[in-house]
Amino acid sequence: MNRFLKYLVVAVSTCLVALLLAGAATSRSTAPEDTYRHLAVYTEVLSRIKSDYVEEPDMKNVTLGAVNGLLESIDRYASYLNADQYKEYLKGKDQHKADVGLVLARKFGYVGIVDAIPGSPADRAGLATDDVLESINGVSTRDMPLAFGEMLLQGNAGSTVELGVLRFRKPEPQKITLTRETVRYPAVKSRMAQDDVAVIQVASLADGEVAQVAKQVQSLQKQGAKRFVLDLRHCSTGAPEEGVELANLFLDKGLITYSEGQKVPRRNFDANAAADITHLPLVVIVNRGTADGAEVAASALLDDKRAEVVGEHTYGDAAIQKAIMMEDGSAVILSVAKYYSPSGKSIQDNGVTPSVPQLETEAVPDGDDDGTLSIAPKAKPAGDDPLLNKAIEVVVKGKAEIARDDKSKPDQRKTDERLSLPEDDNPQN
Repeated sequence: MNRFLKYLVVAVSTCLVALLLAGAATSRSTAPEDTYRHLAVYTEVLSRIKSDYVEEPDMKNVTLGAVNGLLESIDRYASYLNADQYKEYLKGKDQHKADVGLVLARKFGYVGIVDAIPGSPADRAGLATDDVLESINGVSTRDMPLAFGEMLLQGNAGSTVELGVLRFRKPEPQKITLTRETVRYPAVKSRMAQDDVAVIQVASLADGEVAQVAKQVQSLQKQGAKRFVLDLRHCSTGAPEEGVELANLFLDKGLITYSEGQKVPRRNFDANAAADITHLPLVVIVNRGTADGAEVAASALLDDKRAEVVGEHTYGDAAIQKAIMMEDGSAVILSVAKYYSPSGKSIQDNGVTPSVPQLETEAVPDGDDDGTLSIAPKAKPAGDDPLLNKAIEVVVKGKAEIARDDKSKPDQRKTDERLSLPEDDNPQN
């Protein structure tokens, strides 16, 4: 099936889902006949493709493309696995295989990168948010189930996997070969900065890292910390429940988050006063690679007015997924409930918008002339961290004072310009 037909099928699927969602938003009591009328349009389009397309299409691939397009248009973390793929998925689900350290989501019909786990093979190769995997071991990820793509990246430690990476500044896929290894989540790091500010860097919420954060907070308070900066950049691993625990370290009351779905009743996660360990001023740093549990924590601390959030808009990933088996042995892995901020916004749909927005510029390797991807870290030079500097400024001065300072800067620049004018430009008496 050629590329045009694939795009056509995905476009049709997207339009169909938009019609269905629009109907659902208009009325919860939409009659079944209305839904079937929308489906009749879809059936007719498939019929026209089969009868009028320039060549006889492979209807199996057409249907598969339609299903994947349908899922991606409503849930970029969903997957459709055929019977054989689902058996393989179940077989390897609980096996701890080596990996390359990528967190994935569907993007533009391909397998996209949410972020690379810090210190992993993918991170060392410079892969980051906004990159797209065009192929894995020579197999195109177009219409590839997300869960199957994750399986292809796993294997024995020491084995290699070849990736075709699409980047916005490169029209052709760049080839990169990564060696699989046992990926270890980064440990929590902390240090004292200027003005009695303690900085805690959390790159993962997996494997009980919240307990380590608690220890660091208590230790830093004993060292004289008067303010905290919680750095959640590139923290894309860890369940929403871990985010609840992290937020609770800084909250003694209030709603942290809640989960809810069409068939999943609402469940509130409220702060437990006994788990709160500090009331000191707090600022949180986030970026495009902040996802899942870290987003739950950031949204709660922001909505409950416990902290300002500095940085970039986060990725958007916090849901409960479930594998739903079909009659033929295939399965759909689908989000059945989403997590919401205390103000009622779906985190998966909206992400977290910082209260102090500031773009983070990261050096992204351009690749070599031969089309291969240069191996380069995405870390900044030591001492050059604008987001951290801004966060420290916010936690020391406060958002309101900084806003006043920023407003006064343009006037000061005009004054400086007038003072620096050459004599010939000054008005004559």
